[in-house]
Parts: sequence; C-alpha cells; structure tokens
Amino acid sequence: MAKKAMQILQLLFFMLIPLASSQGSRPGYDDWQTAHATFYGGSDATGTMGGACGYGNLYSQGYGTRTAALSTALFNSGLSCGACYQLRCNDDPKWCLHGDITVTATNLCPPNLALSNDNGGWCNPPLEHFDLAEPAFLQIAEYRAGIVPVLFRRVPCVKKGGIRFTINGHSYFNLVLITNVGGAGDVQSVSIKGSRTGWQPMSRNWGQNWQSNSYLNGQTLSFKITTSDGATLIHNNVVPAGWQFGQTFEGGQF
Repeated sequence: MAKKAMQILQLLFFMLIPLASSQGSRPGYDDWQTAHATFYGGSDATGTMGGACGYGNLYSQGYGTRTAALSTALFNSGLSCGACYQLRCNDDPKWCLHGDITVTATNLCPPNLALSNDNGGWCNPPLEHFDLAEPAFLQIAEYRAGIVPVLFRRVPCVKKGGIRFTINGHSYFNLVLITNVGGAGDVQSVSIKGSRTGWQPMSRNWGQNWQSNSYLNGQTLSFKITTSDGATLIHNNVVPAGWQFGQTFEGGQF
C-alpha cells in the first residue's frame, strides 16, 4: 500500500511540473524590470482622483491610495488601465525602505518634453515610470527622495467583490465604465448583449469607458469581457431591464 501511494505521489509530481512551469513563464508576470518612481496627489491622495482611466473617485471605486499614474511607455493609450504592478525600491540605500507594494494603474503620467528625461521629464518616452500616490510611495521610499529607482513586475489583481459596470450616456450612446477588475485587470475588449439583441462589440471611448450606439433601454444587459491575458468572463443578465443611466451593477470576478 505504501509503495502504491508513493507511485501515485510521484505521478502527481511530474504531472504538476508542466503546469507550474507554464504559469511561471507567463510574460510580464514574473520578470522584474527596472524603472523609476515619483509621487503626486498629496498626503491623502485626493489629487489622484479622476484621471485618464475614468475611474473617478478612487476611494469609492475601491482602489484607495495604492494607485499609480503610468508613463506613456506603460500606459498603452489607456489599455493598461486596471493593471496591477508590484514595486520595490531598488539600489538606493539612502532613501529606499524594505518591502514591496502592489498598485493599480489608474492614470497617465503625461510627458513633459520641455524637460530632459533625466531632469524632470521622468514620464517622457521611452521611459518606464510610475508616478505613485504619495501614501503608496512612502511605503517603499523616504519622502525627501522625490524620485527613486524601482524594480517592477506585472502581477494578478486581487479585488474585493465583483466587476462593476456603471452605465452613463443616453439612448443610442451607452457609455459603460468598467471597474474593480481582478486577474490581469486591464480590459482589452468588451461585448454587450441586450435581451432583444445578439452580442455586439463595444468600442473603447477613453480609459476604461466602453461605448455602444445601440438602443438598449428597457432590456436586460449582459457583458463579455476579455483581459490582456486572454481570459474571458461572461456576465449574463447582470443589468436588469429597469436600469437607469448613472446606475452601477456588480457582476462576477476573474
């Protein structure tokens, strides 16, 4: 019996090796890269609200103060909104603090081409740079540092609750803000289906606001979301027929 149990354990071990290897080799999820980080938004991070991803109030949306504005090289014209990054201060013993922090991309750090890349133009292309909410920066470096070298890598997002859909706009112009996305976090494509329509692709208007020009009033709505890792999640009938513009509805989670 003991010999048979040992054979089963060995078989399971060799079966799991390819699985672990394939997970560990996902591009961008395990490879540390170098960048720099600064901070903005004040000690309570109120200056980080709004932003180029369209999330609005980062407190009420659940992102809090662990957020970052990405340089153009990382922002990907807004498709990186919602992605999560693990950062640690690197090779600056005077200013670095021990430990890591995970932040969500919620804004763009715009380039300043009037300044050189090494003297104030931190977010100029092709630099990879994180402008962190001040409370996040202070978890990895001293305030007086101003700017520090960091190591970073993409990591899966862990969110509380389900993905949220906020319906704005008006008839024939449905603008849906998608927030609180787990897994890869960065939504790359969205389709919508009314109770009287088939699946229809939505176009990205800006940030994580997705647009449909169909007349969907009075219909239950379903959404199909795909993130950058290829994962797809369908939220069937997540919005009831009596929905109104300005309302938010919660679906499942990656």
